[in-house]
Amino acid sequence: MGSGHRDKMQLFAIIRTGVARARMAALLQNQILIMSSPEKIVIASRESQLALWQANFIRSRLLELYPQTDITILGMTTKGDQILDVSLSKIGGKGLFIKELELALEDGRADIAVHSMKDVPMIVPSGFRLAAITEREDPRDAFVSNDFTSLEELPTGSVVGTSSLRRESQLRARFPHLQVRPLRGNVQTRLRKLDEGEYSAIILAAAGLKRLELGYRISMLIPPELSLPAVGQGALGIECRDNDPDMVEWMKPLHHATTAYCVEAERAMSRVLGGSCQVPLGGFAEIFEGVLTLRGFVATPDGSKIIADKLCGKPESGERVGEQLAQNLKTHGAEEILAALA
Repeated sequence: MGSGHRDKMQLFAIIRTGVARARMAALLQNQILIMSSPEKIVIASRESQLALWQANFIRSRLLELYPQTDITILGMTTKGDQILDVSLSKIGGKGLFIKELELALEDGRADIAVHSMKDVPMIVPSGFRLAAITEREDPRDAFVSNDFTSLEELPTGSVVGTSSLRRESQLRARFPHLQVRPLRGNVQTRLRKLDEGEYSAIILAAAGLKRLELGYRISMLIPPELSLPAVGQGALGIECRDNDPDMVEWMKPLHHATTAYCVEAERAMSRVLGGSCQVPLGGFAEIFEGVLTLRGFVATPDGSKIIADKLCGKPESGERVGEQLAQNLKTHGAEEILAALA
């Protein structure tokens, strides 16, 4: 037997041993999780169809990890769900979708709450923490229309519906010949308003449509270059009480590090800029070949002025990248826009 053949046999043996060890480690880890699994987990969720899909998705993931655990969903109607005739920017922002869920955590009715990360305020209130950020779904905005296949096709005067100043400012800047009007309600309500002819087109988050198996309604996925996504768009966050270390530990397997690096960079940028529904602001990070690239912008609501920039760095330094990009935007003119909106 030649030395080359012996080397190959030794290599195969090492590989087999390594695979066996990896499998054994995974089995042991899974056994540890099962042995230490909680008796019961109550998930607080909004009662919209999309929010319940998200809560059920997390429930199914947790049941895979902890099959012996009793996991239930506490559906709740939030103030943000109740007030539909006024834009979010005028009634307190997306935090209105969160407060009642946090009260359920605080008084013990629920153990965790599942949120769309784009709805989570940039500063998590004292007493709570984000235990996990899940792998991101498609972060892009979606153009939805029954008559047109792209924004470019829309005739002058066409009415486009959107719920965010971020989308509105970018639309007004790139397509000043279109009319942009507010659009509130859950996904189904917004689609119904489109179908009833109130709008020529509407802009929604692609992630929500895909999760609800409504991807066929998407006429065009808008590239980030045309519509920079919202901070955290497409990712889910799991919130729990800060004084519940066991729950934090149980949520760890659902945490997706790559998504978290990106979302943390985006949120750091927004936090420094005072990001909220009152500020037309977008932030989107991607990791490619070990480099995190964060793009961000701040605009006037009418889109007449947009300050945009990007910055690269190490994924694990995402928060510092976000903070530095925010400072760069301020230096380039975002400070004046933010002051005027205050």
